[in-house]
Amino acid sequence: MEPSVLGKATVTFVVLVGSLCFVLWRQSRAFEAHVELDELRRQVAVAQAEQVELQREIQVLLGRTRVVPEARRRLGMHMPDASEQVFLPAEPTS
Repeated sequence: MEPSVLGKATVTFVVLVGSLCFVLWRQSRAFEAHVELDELRRQVAVAQAEQVELQREIQVLLGRTRVVPEARRRLGMHMPDASEQVFLPAEPTS
């Protein structure tokens, strides 16, 4: 083989190997980004599930079925009998 042909073949081979290395590096970076994205999506899903659970717990804690017994226990609340009820006349609105 002639030296100029051998030099061109060597340069072509080096460029090809360099291009393949670049593609491999780029693909590995994309794979790492994809793994990170999957992890972030999982974290978001967990956070959303926790938020739903906390909202459900808030609804239970604010519900009448919990508030009334707690008010009775802590504050001595009771349902008024007829002698404890006072009805006020409604004022006419203009």
